[in-house]
Amino acid sequence: MIKNIIKKRRVIHGIISAIVIGAVMYLNVGIGSILIFGMVTSVIFGKVFCRWMCPLGFVMESMLGTNKDTKNIQMYNYHKMGCPIAWVSGVMNRFSLFKIKKDTTKCIDCGICDSNCYIATLNNKYSLYNEKKGNSSTQYSCSKCLVCVGECPTGSLKYTLKK
Repeated sequence: MIKNIIKKRRVIHGIISAIVIGAVMYLNVGIGSILIFGMVTSVIFGKVFCRWMCPLGFVMESMLGTNKDTKNIQMYNYHKMGCPIAWVSGVMNRFSLFKIKKDTTKCIDCGICDSNCYIATLNNKYSLYNEKKGNSSTQYSCSKCLVCVGECPTGSLKYTLKK
C-alpha cells in the first residue's frame, strides 16, 4: 500500500497544495496557522511538509522536475532556505515519531535506495544501507519523499513509528 501512495506522491502533493492555497485564500486561514501546522506535522512525520504539502514546493518541483539532475536538486533545496517550516522540520528529522527504518535481515546491500535518494546522491557521506556512513533520512535536507522506500526491491526500508 505504501508503495502505491509513494508512486502517487506528486498527485497527493498537488491536491494538498491546492487545499492549503484554498484555505488561505477562501477560508481566511492565516499563514501563521499554516506554519504551526507544518511544524506540528514535522514533530510527528519529520520533514514531510516540503514534498507532500507545500504549495511552493509543488511549484518548484513542477518547474524543475523530479529527475536526478544535481543542479535541479540543489535549486530545489536552495528555495527552502528561507522557509521557517523547512528549518524546524529539517531539525525534527532526527527526533520525529516516524522514521525510515532498515531491516538488516532483508537488505541485500544493492544500493538502489542510495541511487534514488537525493541526499545520498549529492553527498557520498550519507547512505541508507551502508551503516559506516551517516543515515541520509535523518539529515536536515531529507524531505521524506520516500522514493528510497518505494524503490527498495526487498522491502527492507519502511517508513514507520520508531521503537
